[in-house]
Amino acid sequence: MFQVRNIYVLLFSLYWAQGLPVGFMTHALPVILRAEGVSLAHIGGFGLLMLPWSIKIFWAPWIDRLGSARMGHYRSWIIATQLLTILVLIIISFLPIQSLNEPVYLLAFFVVLFSINLLGATQDIATDGLAVKILKGEQQHWGNTFQVLGSRLGFIVGGGAILWALDWLHWQATFLLLAGMVLLNTFPILFYTEPQHQKHQERHLNRTNINYPQSHWQTVQQYLNYFIDHPQLRLWLWVLITFKIADGLSGPLLKPLMVDLGLSFTQIGLYVTMLGAVAALIGAGLAGLSLKWLSRFHALILFSVFKIISLMAYTWLAWQYDAGLQIQPWIIYCINALEDLISAMLLVVMLTVIMQYSRQHLAATDFTFQVALMATVSGLLYSISGIVADALGYSTYLIIISVVAIFCLIPIYRWGRIQVVI
Repeated sequence: MFQVRNIYVLLFSLYWAQGLPVGFMTHALPVILRAEGVSLAHIGGFGLLMLPWSIKIFWAPWIDRLGSARMGHYRSWIIATQLLTILVLIIISFLPIQSLNEPVYLLAFFVVLFSINLLGATQDIATDGLAVKILKGEQQHWGNTFQVLGSRLGFIVGGGAILWALDWLHWQATFLLLAGMVLLNTFPILFYTEPQHQKHQERHLNRTNINYPQSHWQTVQQYLNYFIDHPQLRLWLWVLITFKIADGLSGPLLKPLMVDLGLSFTQIGLYVTMLGAVAALIGAGLAGLSLKWLSRFHALILFSVFKIISLMAYTWLAWQYDAGLQIQPWIIYCINALEDLISAMLLVVMLTVIMQYSRQHLAATDFTFQVALMATVSGLLYSISGIVADALGYSTYLIIISVVAIFCLIPIYRWGRIQVVI
């Protein structure tokens, strides 16, 4: 029997392996592309790489239905996706980084990175299913703790440490090292024996392919009716839609701006990404404490104002850059850490309210739907915002984003008024 502590190690390793490529995609990739002369428009297009994480709900039921009884139902999916991820990382290591400004190589780079996200999203579904299956009672709390620790570590290493390594390792060696870390985190699942999947799976397998899409569409309609039929939830739906607009619009330029300001990979990796990750952890703790004294509405509106202030600080950085003025690196580090801290505070409050509006009998589904809605809006805007940034320049575009963020306070205020009345 697999001991409890080994289960925690297993989950920690799986979420760490999953977080490595995601950290690279969200933090390291924009910096690398900009350093190689890729335009902001093309960098924005790379936001489509994260699409599998927004739409994974569409193939999640098939992960529950299909699996190898001999290897273990979820284990068979996890091993396959992680080994394929290692293979794709090895392929990336052979791509000529110096040629990324050429359309053919840029397209090839996009395809292999998209495949990594597709594999990572699928692995996440299977890992979540395995965690629910093997964690019992009080183990669930600790299991989720190790999940967060593992994914955060993967995010930091895949984003910050990779940038730092690129300053003293070659491109190929860096990605072979990343593939090696994923391989290392595959060993625990290789030596794990998954409990037998329940026999009721056979009943699911007997369902026809026609019933599944109809059932899924009916579920989507129920989600929409749930939000539309209640005045308070209609207003909350607008908060969800508008909450990530500023993040989506600014996503493609903040890291490239740091490259243009003259920061090295090491500076961005260590003092921007890793320091920002520490600031985010502090912000999450502060948000948890603040909710003891502030209502969720007041916390959401207050932290949203703080977010606008952090965007204005980035606008000031862009203004200095456009004017050709020198900026001390520590100022850039502090502004980035402030933005990460405030973003984490906002996220904690948002997830708390999302949980509040998740029905008990559909808690996981409602929670996933609301989070996916925010991610989809952000991802779509990320994909097109680079084109606008290329045309307008850093400072002008960031001023526009700050103004848009101010208008996005209106849905929060309207929702909050009903909250106060109720």
